[in-house]
Amino acid sequence: MPKDAKDHKGEDGEAPQRTRNPGRRLRGAVANNLGIAILSGRYAPGDVLSGEIAAAEALDVSRGAYREAVQVLTAKGLVESRPKTGTHVLPRERWNLLDPDVLAWAFAGEPDPRLVRSLFELRLVIEPAAAAFAAERRTRTDIKRMGEALKTMRHHSLATAEGRSADRDFHDALLHATDNDAMIVLGSSIGAAVAWTTQFKQRTRALPRDPIPDHARVYDAVVARDVAGASAAMRLLVEQALADTRGAMPAAE
Repeated sequence: MPKDAKDHKGEDGEAPQRTRNPGRRLRGAVANNLGIAILSGRYAPGDVLSGEIAAAEALDVSRGAYREAVQVLTAKGLVESRPKTGTHVLPRERWNLLDPDVLAWAFAGEPDPRLVRSLFELRLVIEPAAAAFAAERRTRTDIKRMGEALKTMRHHSLATAEGRSADRDFHDALLHATDNDAMIVLGSSIGAAVAWTTQFKQRTRALPRDPIPDHARVYDAVVARDVAGASAAMRLLVEQALADTRGAMPAAE
């Protein structure tokens, strides 16, 4: 099995727990390997993947495991298989870039600056509005969830897996506080984007500044039912996170 398939880590940056199903683990490793190859540009849109027999032999897996891995990529919009013509990499606009696995594959290497920009632009559209709705509609349970996440972030810092997990919980709790089903379903995608960009920013250096006070300002505004203040605080949080991420990239846009 190729090294990058074996060494790929889960969404929070930590090694995934072992599963009791070796077939699922093998299928996931092959899907990770192929997904990373596509997101890194080793396979470009329009390229044809190796045939099933040759690919399975090259990866030292069964044809069934390889076929199932391709099905995973198909479900995420990365490839399409056609009789006689093989498995093609689909155009970028077909990719489900908000899928947590796809985001993990994108950040397994050097992420595309265009993707990073797109993620933050999406966050700038969604999260300030979500913070405003949360300030207006939050319940005691929502406040408790956000407060516990913020407390955990402060205790562990975002330099740790525990802190980054709490960061995801904070953003997820805020989206749930909107009481908007369409926004709530974006929770896993927004959370994955937050986690991977946070980890990416500190891969070669410490975080340039502590972003936890930015989260505290959002929390305080939501608690106070300050709709405008919550929106403004969240916009500032995302804008500063984008600036920090761009600073961590070899060639900032």
